[in-house]
Amino acid sequence: MWPFGIEDLCVGRGKKELCRAGFGGMVSGPCMQQINLGMIGGGTVGGGVYWHLQRNGGLMASRLGIRINLVKIAVKAYDEPQRRVPIPRSLLTLDWKSVVLDPKVNVVVELAGGIEPAREMILTALRMGKPVITANKALLSAHGEELFAAAQRYRANLYYEASVAGGIPIIKVLREAFVGNRVTHLYGIVNGTCNYILTRMKQDAVEFDVALREAQRQGYAEAEPSLDIDGHDSMHKVGILASLAHGFWVRPEEIFVEGIRHVTRADIVFADRLGYTIKLLGTIKQLNWPRRKADEPPRVQVSVCPTLIPNGHVLASVQGVFNAIFVRGDVVGDTLFYGRGAGQDATASAVLSDIADAALDLKHGLTNRLPPFVPHAQGGAVVPMDQVVSRYYVRLSVVDRPGVFAKVAGILAANRIGISSIIQPEGHEGQTVPVILMIHDAPNAAMRKALARIARLPVVKAPPVLMRVEDFD
Repeated sequence: MWPFGIEDLCVGRGKKELCRAGFGGMVSGPCMQQINLGMIGGGTVGGGVYWHLQRNGGLMASRLGIRINLVKIAVKAYDEPQRRVPIPRSLLTLDWKSVVLDPKVNVVVELAGGIEPAREMILTALRMGKPVITANKALLSAHGEELFAAAQRYRANLYYEASVAGGIPIIKVLREAFVGNRVTHLYGIVNGTCNYILTRMKQDAVEFDVALREAQRQGYAEAEPSLDIDGHDSMHKVGILASLAHGFWVRPEEIFVEGIRHVTRADIVFADRLGYTIKLLGTIKQLNWPRRKADEPPRVQVSVCPTLIPNGHVLASVQGVFNAIFVRGDVVGDTLFYGRGAGQDATASAVLSDIADAALDLKHGLTNRLPPFVPHAQGGAVVPMDQVVSRYYVRLSVVDRPGVFAKVAGILAANRIGISSIIQPEGHEGQTVPVILMIHDAPNAAMRKALARIARLPVVKAPPVLMRVEDFD
């Protein structure tokens, strides 16, 4: 007897028969089982999942031996103007509870987004013992611990590959492929909007505002883009990855976040002159590695901020809306995962992967075969950013007159901060000019203190701009 009412579609067991394989046609083979899927959300991603189940449902059935039967989709309105994929009215409902509570529905796919009522939707399904698939990174970032605990308590499973980096299978990599590795370093370009803007600024010599407007025209940025350009979308994803990589839950308020609003075309040019490319980089770095004792919990830097990356590093070549995640394991070494990090098709592909995993787990009667998150590093902690040591790029806007640099250098020296190089374009006496400093390794707290003093100098005419430099050592 199949768990959760999975149906056997063949009449004669053991005989080769034609079994209807979902939306994609007919499959020749032995007995075919079926799971019934209920989905909440019929927008961009939900529409993509529906469409690709139509196209590739038969292919999935051939590979899994299980037909995926989408029986009901809860939507906000029957006729939403932004719905690009037509969905038959017979599949639609306005009541999400009629999807979750339907005894015929074996697996629930939550693609509604937001925090509430998405949290209630998932918890309701888990309490019923139904596996849930979600792409909701904001919800997982804010309430992941609660949801994962509920999955354990009710012996259901929670799949969330689509929550980070779209079609890049990074969740499965960290949970399964690298299960025998300590992840010592993870770096991610995980927001396509920001990467598109920074790419345009470098390639087409335009300022931030121009690149942002172009991203909005192309549909890569929202009309209200702050979630992306202020780093919060990346923060949600980086927090999930940090939690998986290090075995303790990383809360959003522990993550250092800066966006890209303050990056100028001049910064792009100066960085390139110095041999670097600016990217919005998520950084997850174990700071007590390899000096960590066997029983010492990990101390981890988790941050999202504009970062100078050496032009020769592979992440510097990631352009446009593409994402990339660089992972260093103590066994496997350096690895790179690259692809489209958002959009209808890339995210739908990740959801389909989770649907396949859920179907196979149900077929074999496995509940929590691989728990969604295992807190295995008791005492692990995120290191406050003020304690993190880094190299830095600093841009100052100063009056071009003798003695200015001596004042700046004196403040840095008083905070035990060394300068590795300086660029000072030629200007005219008395005019304001940029001064670019490359700073040796220094704690973030010392840099903040020094820049606060420098900003108060009468010869400094704009707030200093600070960005970190990552050499991937």
